[in-house]
Amino acid sequence: MGSFRTHCIVQNHTHRERTVEVSEILVDTGSERTWIPSHLLEAIGIFPEKKRLNMILANGQPVSRSIGFAIIRVGERQTIDEVVFADEGDLPLLGARTMEGLNLMVDPVAKELVDRGPISAALCGV
Repeated sequence: MGSFRTHCIVQNHTHRERTVEVSEILVDTGSERTWIPSHLLEAIGIFPEKKRLNMILANGQPVSRSIGFAIIRVGERQTIDEVVFADEGDLPLLGARTMEGLNLMVDPVAKELVDRGPISAALCGV
């Protein structure tokens, strides 16, 4: 499929006036979570809520990182999600959970994020 980057806005979910733009974030459907550099999260007042969770990188290397909560915006869409406090040297990644929350998917030909279409819902009372 290849890879591509996009940009997003990260927003503090309790102080919405506090935002930061991540101009080069790798779109990574293989990463469950979104990884944002720690210094950017801390600059807008987002701090770890879950400390030092064990994870496995794509190359098989085990790492330990903290998790916080943020609003992620791509274009006109927004979602709230858990974000990984990325260490120096970690790639900023837009992960699958965030893309699902934004109702976006990857167009592998155009190398861009596109609308996933209608969201499935259960029909009750029929």
